[in-house]
Amino acid sequence: MRTNEYYMPTEWRVRGSVQEVYDICSDFLDYQRWWPEVYLNIQPAGIDEETKSERYALLTRGRLPYKLRWTSCKTHEDAPRTLSLKASGDLAGRGTWRFEQDGEYVIARFDWYVNAEKPLLKRLSWLMKPIFRSNHDWAMRKGLESLDRELSRRRTARGGTI
Repeated sequence: MRTNEYYMPTEWRVRGSVQEVYDICSDFLDYQRWWPEVYLNIQPAGIDEETKSERYALLTRGRLPYKLRWTSCKTHEDAPRTLSLKASGDLAGRGTWRFEQDGEYVIARFDWYVNAEKPLLKRLSWLMKPIFRSNHDWAMRKGLESLDRELSRRRTARGGTI
């Protein structure tokens, strides 16, 4: 494994239905609204030639004082169970979301295989890998908090519970 390669799995357990959680996590353009601590800007960037799906240009951040510019698009979708994506730019690689109902909860697992391609991160990965992983973990914790808020907001808007 090269020093700038990362495998960063995340597992969330959130109260809701698979369909609710899938609907939120599969709408990339809406991440900026419900996950604003991490997703600073998202813009449509045309159609990906390989996948024929919409590409998005993203500006993201973590807890550390740097920003990442990258693009992402869906590569496979089996709603509401799985969603795969690819990334290019400052981050290059692939990720897959898997959603599973567990009683009144959903287990959402994200497997992220990515290379740090931003020049500074790429050069420092050999030394800073644990810190970069911690930065990703922070971003994903913010994602879980944000997803909980978004599920509550949607339930309140429709006047109900799960």
